[in-house]
Amino acid sequence: MRRFFLLVALTLCAALTARVSACTNFIVTKGASSAGSCFVTYAADSHTLYGELYYFAAADHPAGSFRDIIEWDSGKRLGQIPEVAHTYAVVGNMNEHQLVIGETTYGGRAELWKTPGLIDYGSLIYITLQRAKNAREAIKVLSELLDAYGYCSEGESFSIADPNEAWIFELIGKGEEMKDAKGKTLKGWSNGAVWVARRIPDGYISGHANQARITTFPLRDGKTSITNKEIDKIFLPDVTTVYAHDVISFAKLKGYYPKDAADADFSFCDAYAPVDFEGARFCEARVWMGFYRCNPGLMAQYEDYARGDNLKHRFPLWIKPDHQLDIQEIMQLMRDHYEGSSMDMTKDLGAGPFACPYRWRPMTWSYNGKDYIHERATATQQTGFSFVAQCRPNLPDGFGGILWFGVDDAASSCYIPMFCGILNAPSQLQEGNGSMTEYSATSAYWTFTKVSQFVYTRYSDMIKHVNELQNELESSFITDIKKMEDRMVQLYQKDPAQAQRELSNYSQQATTKVCNAWEQLFTYLLVKYNDGNVKKEENGKFLTNKAEKPQCESPDHPEYPEKWYKMIVDDCGRNILNKTEQK
Repeated sequence: MRRFFLLVALTLCAALTARVSACTNFIVTKGASSAGSCFVTYAADSHTLYGELYYFAAADHPAGSFRDIIEWDSGKRLGQIPEVAHTYAVVGNMNEHQLVIGETTYGGRAELWKTPGLIDYGSLIYITLQRAKNAREAIKVLSELLDAYGYCSEGESFSIADPNEAWIFELIGKGEEMKDAKGKTLKGWSNGAVWVARRIPDGYISGHANQARITTFPLRDGKTSITNKEIDKIFLPDVTTVYAHDVISFAKLKGYYPKDAADADFSFCDAYAPVDFEGARFCEARVWMGFYRCNPGLMAQYEDYARGDNLKHRFPLWIKPDHQLDIQEIMQLMRDHYEGSSMDMTKDLGAGPFACPYRWRPMTWSYNGKDYIHERATATQQTGFSFVAQCRPNLPDGFGGILWFGVDDAASSCYIPMFCGILNAPSQLQEGNGSMTEYSATSAYWTFTKVSQFVYTRYSDMIKHVNELQNELESSFITDIKKMEDRMVQLYQKDPAQAQRELSNYSQQATTKVCNAWEQLFTYLLVKYNDGNVKKEENGKFLTNKAEKPQCESPDHPEYPEKWYKMIVDDCGRNILNKTEQK
């Protein structure tokens, strides 16, 4: 993910181009969730990204209007395209009709990044959210934009979902124009992008994390698979696969796939973004771990692929979980550090004495002539914001769509419900309330990062308090929303505008409640763990002695784990040996 700049000059999102620094998506179909909802999760990860909630109001546009296309990683104006008559409201990455789009950058073949195309991937996402009502409309809009104006970013994977179905869409540009010896455009080359979109079967989950994942796919049969030249057929219910008509022929033209090879054996990933060790270990491993949480019996066999030990043992594009997932389980997928696997980040020396599952960059490093890595987990310290988007069928869209939104590290944040029908972002999350270089006492991001930075110093002890508060607040919101259902359904029938106002107030109040709770958590942790001591408590209060001038009762001084003492002795034991004990 990279820095996004809206055409209104609002900063949207930033991230490094390296795969180890980018984003994670999981996709849950409604049959795979206990709530009967479709879900898309997303972590926007970057060392320079400030966590805010972006809001775009619905708007009407005069005939003949144009919109600027601003490259969101640089702010460069790329050109203009005609605007449509009406654009939909968008809250973060979800629009007013419960359409949600997430992304991860996989890069792919570098020679395909520089193109004469007009639209970058960020523009594709937000233009589409403003123009489409559901997932299939979104794919149609994406196809038409790519065909008409071309693409000018690296390879991308999109998660696209609405209340009824979910898709994975992968694309990459075509590079610079190919010409023959006479300078004419080579037959078979055209502007645009090559891409494949696949509908995830109901009852299954999928995901992607900066590595292309679509391999082979069913070819055009007029029933379940169509090309972009037949894009209007996408609304036929049996269609499950859509692809650019030249996705295979272009690969053959470029030499990515043998010219005499069978089209039926063509793999998008292997042609345009082959998996290497880093693609598996830094990227696919995150997806594997999420899948493992949902079906360990199936996924244990693929750990060798996730580790990069056996790149031929690739796991499926989607799997069926061994049970229906509830919303809090889905939230937990975003808080993972490989706990319980061979890549568990809490177990080695790098975790320190308090099992901190974070490693400071760089991710790759060398020692004594050999190269090594730090793991790249789903939860990471450089997250600007993350969300769990819930699309709920059979409810009014403005209430049915919920962007459970959090800022900073997902493992130590809290997901707050932002209904897709709200009229504005809550004040603590609004753009411009602080920045990465400007502290704001009223900003949710700085409130959360104060806690996370402190928690990293004594992780195994402090994270328990964070988890308790997460569960308490998120559970209370889930209960509240269930209780609101009947009233909101009736209110949307009677007075939709009033329903929007009430939902806006609820999201604002929920944000205030969470920010206040996190401020209190920070002061609690600061007092309890000050100077490496651990103060005693009773009935929720810190204990004091019985002296005339009461002071803190003597705190506990927990020892380091035995494993850590051993590592200290192995490192410098002779220098710190207690000579008194030897006498």
